[in-house]
Amino acid sequence: MSTASASIELGTAAPALQLADPAGKRFDLATDAADRPVLVMFVCNHCPYVKHVAPVMGTLASQWGLLGLVVVAVNPNALTHPADAPALMTPFAQESGWDFPYLVDADQSAAKAYGAVCTPDIFLFDRAHRLAYHGQLDSTRPKGDAPATGADLAAAVDAVLSDAPVTGDQRSSIGCSIKWHAE
Repeated sequence: MSTASASIELGTAAPALQLADPAGKRFDLATDAADRPVLVMFVCNHCPYVKHVAPVMGTLASQWGLLGLVVVAVNPNALTHPADAPALMTPFAQESGWDFPYLVDADQSAAKAYGAVCTPDIFLFDRAHRLAYHGQLDSTRPKGDAPATGADLAAAVDAVLSDAPVTGDQRSSIGCSIKWHAE
């Protein structure tokens, strides 16, 4: 069953983000993205919505990285869904052409702090780390005929990289619900 991303007020400050990838390499938003715009995407390996957009995410992220955008992906399902296990994250990222950090959110604290509820759940922050865009990559879906383009997110990234406000509709991302730990 698909889930839509939750509404979060634009201008909200990015929560702290200090996580490591499966190999133990740490990422800290405050130091690794200081004074740079940052794209934080909550994703996982098994979700058909993520699989549908993963290759274009890799292509676009490579281009955006050259322009100064920091891109990170966070897996909140690493310990709750077998197909999303840390040992499978690096192969998935490599197959998808990702050259950005793919981080393990083992206790799901990052997903909760950001208000993420689905995969993919996309958060674009400006240079001051204020939320500028929270929405879909594009309007394509896994069972549709159209390939993913990243058009919606690309327009937002272009604006942020130009220090301009993001205009137009910000449509919720649609994806698989995050597999929360039993409370």
